[in-house]
Amino acid sequence: MSLIFRPLFEKESSTYTYLLADSDTKEAVIIDAVDETQQRDIGLIEELGLDLKYIIETHVHADHITSSCPLKQKFKNAKIVLGAANSMACADILIKDGERLQFGTYSINAIETPGHTSGCMSFVCEDRIFTGDALLIRSCGRCDFQGGSAEKLFNSIQKIFTLADKVLVYPAHDYGGRTVSTIWEEKQFNEMIGGGVDKDEFVGRVNAMVLSLPKKIHVAVPANQVCGSNILSDG
Repeated sequence: MSLIFRPLFEKESSTYTYLLADSDTKEAVIIDAVDETQQRDIGLIEELGLDLKYIIETHVHADHITSSCPLKQKFKNAKIVLGAANSMACADILIKDGERLQFGTYSINAIETPGHTSGCMSFVCEDRIFTGDALLIRSCGRCDFQGGSAEKLFNSIQKIFTLADKVLVYPAHDYGGRTVSTIWEEKQFNEMIGGGVDKDEFVGRVNAMVLSLPKKIHVAVPANQVCGSNILSDG
């Protein structure tokens, strides 16, 4: 028995999609799937002979459209999972802090990590945490739309930082080509919150960020609030 783990990348929005599966039972989960790469993802799932059980969203994304509904149309037994704070009718499961999802002999533990948006979740599996846009490699998510709050994000990242130093950090995005970090590295070197930065300093840094809105925000947010169900699948 082993954990099948495939990090996948969508270059336009610099989004990481993660596919995990139990090599024996073939039960699988996919995290933060993107519409533009749905055929790649479907092909890999079919090629590996996997039984997709859960389609997990770390949050309602503003920079890309999800392929949750197209994937569910293709893999009929799969359930769409979002954090309970999102209250979206298209989700099959609204997961709460501390709840678990089982796939084969493995489980994923949900952690509420609001701040980037009000409904952000992170997910822990074995020695990995999938942090969405809460904790990025050497950075963190912005907090200026979708119910964002720098104060809440500080608390969320402190919760993430209670995990063991060796835990691997896999974010939803990286804009510099980096693929993985560790809790220890981020506690030491994260430019927004590393080195023991206190809440006031962190909030000041986040609120001082000058960023343009994501190109697709006005299309992506409405589409993702219905789990991409208005996007037609090619397959």
